[in-house]
Amino acid sequence: MTVTELVDSFGSLGYQSIELHEATKIFLKMKRENCKIFLTFTSNMVTSGLRGLFAQLCSLKIPNILVTTSGSIEEDIMKSLGAEFEVSSFNADDTALHESGENRIGNITIKTEAYMKFEDKVSEYLDKVYQEKKRVSSSELLHEIGLQIKDENSILHQTAKNNIPIYCPGIADSSFGFQLYMFQEKHPDFIVDTVFDMKRITEDLSFDEKKGLVSLGGSISKHYAIFASLLSGGLDYAVYLTTSHATSGSMSGATTQEAKSWGKIKDDGQAATVNGDVCITFPLMITSALDKMREEGLLK
Repeated sequence: MTVTELVDSFGSLGYQSIELHEATKIFLKMKRENCKIFLTFTSNMVTSGLRGLFAQLCSLKIPNILVTTSGSIEEDIMKSLGAEFEVSSFNADDTALHESGENRIGNITIKTEAYMKFEDKVSEYLDKVYQEKKRVSSSELLHEIGLQIKDENSILHQTAKNNIPIYCPGIADSSFGFQLYMFQEKHPDFIVDTVFDMKRITEDLSFDEKKGLVSLGGSISKHYAIFASLLSGGLDYAVYLTTSHATSGSMSGATTQEAKSWGKIKDDGQAATVNGDVCITFPLMITSALDKMREEGLLK
């Protein structure tokens, strides 16, 4: 049985399998109708092995716009420098990890040494950008850094190479943001303008074009995309993959129906929500969709 056959069989299985099957169908509709597609994800997705998949999708020009959190940026750069994130345990001895210079994210650990290499390299990247521009938007900054990265499995490299804008509205909230602060202390005339990106993303969307969203996790990255879409009439299609639930009132758990109350998704917009671990659900969904896109000649 192929992945495509498996996901097709989910259509009659029940529970979240039905939602995953529906999400795949909706994503295919986005591509068939030539929608402008947002792919949004949180940093824990990049901590996991999904980083390479995101880069591959960008190399195929599947998404038109990326929105993510700042941790994704730093960890993408770390991995491009050869950092190895190791599988550990949710029940690891965290005191022992700290003493050995390891930092835990769920059941994955990152060595403190990786951050040291990251800090040195980011300083080099920023210095090269500074020589060319003193004021940049967040998306311009990430594009310029992506041009300096040579790793084909890097998200930043592939977005820069394929001219896909990547937005990071919370860019200051990470070690990467701290490096921006440290660099600005040395160069007070260096400004990263996050507000300018709101102008860029809203002007890049129109009421006439169809828009689709694949949101992994939620958080600020999800809201930034759906709010920008609201300003141009709302999304025609949306797929949410998340472990959060609506009862918390959080953006990560907010439903597609709730989004319709704001006009972020059109009243007649088609949407699906898959509750489950994105490390499982997204590879299944996208692998099945890519196979069908290849059959239909939709892959460039």
